[in-house]
Amino acid sequence: MKSSSLGAVRGILTSGAVLIAIVYIILFTIYAIEQPSALSAFSIQALLNNSLPLMLAAAGETFIVLQGGFDLSVAGVISLANVVVAVYPIDGPGGALVNFLMVAAIGLAVGATNGFLVAYLRIQSIAATLGTMIVCQGIALLILQAPGGYVADWIAYELTDSLFGVFPVAALIALVVCLIWLVFRRLNVGLALYAIGRDETSAALSGIDVRRTRFIGFCIAGLLYGAAAYMLAAQTATGNPTGGQPFLLLTFAAVALGGTSFSGGSGGVIGSVIGAATLMLMQKVLFSTGISSFYTGVFQGIVMILSVLFAAFVLHLSRRRSVST
Repeated sequence: MKSSSLGAVRGILTSGAVLIAIVYIILFTIYAIEQPSALSAFSIQALLNNSLPLMLAAAGETFIVLQGGFDLSVAGVISLANVVVAVYPIDGPGGALVNFLMVAAIGLAVGATNGFLVAYLRIQSIAATLGTMIVCQGIALLILQAPGGYVADWIAYELTDSLFGVFPVAALIALVVCLIWLVFRRLNVGLALYAIGRDETSAALSGIDVRRTRFIGFCIAGLLYGAAAYMLAAQTATGNPTGGQPFLLLTFAAVALGGTSFSGGSGGVIGSVIGAATLMLMQKVLFSTGISSFYTGVFQGIVMILSVLFAAFVLHLSRRRSVST
């Protein structure tokens, strides 16, 4: 009985998703105490809407970090796709679908480019994605020189509303992403992604197509970055050619907070999604406790460092657990 209890405790400690979920609950409790209105349906919906773009971006980055890489193009894709939605608005649900296909195509094109450069040309992921990020940011500035544009009403209002007036659309989208991940991670390509992150040489010797798996991971990441830009446009109802820049730091922080190791092979999308939600909640807590917004940058830098240490700690516990069993 005692050993099983210890095993359960170790399981919780080595699960980044569970740990960050506990942190989120604690932070939300503090937020609710400071701001009783935080428990209202409107406040919860607003918090979810603010968190969703980062959730989607962090989910995409996870597919790259799991294979032991880094994708800096997240900032460029979000900037470019966000501008496209605002500069080429199409009204109605059909128009919203067309706009989404446009940003999905942008994300997929950049992701495929990254995947080709990294997987087939063997260019380091940081170098390759830094280049595509700069290109995307440059194109975004050519399309829209300053924040502005117009996002179609259906996107701005319907996608930030609640389904049947009860369930926030943002929560539904985040839930769907997590459910798809639970299926994906059990597929051969999902298992291969973990194997490559743990040991690329062993994965190749076991028959895994390393290049194809890396390429697929980058393509999925690009699609999720496009979705993040789409929901950012829905939230802000405008375009910003530099709107993706804040995501560069926060995305990696969310992935690390969620327990995904930067060395690859450990973690998952669900932890990253909760990590992103936690980061956005942290900003709300800072504001509600009266801490000046001028300290936000300092705080985000500290969070990034602590996130990396946290992910390393979770990985260490996980390895000790596997050795002891």
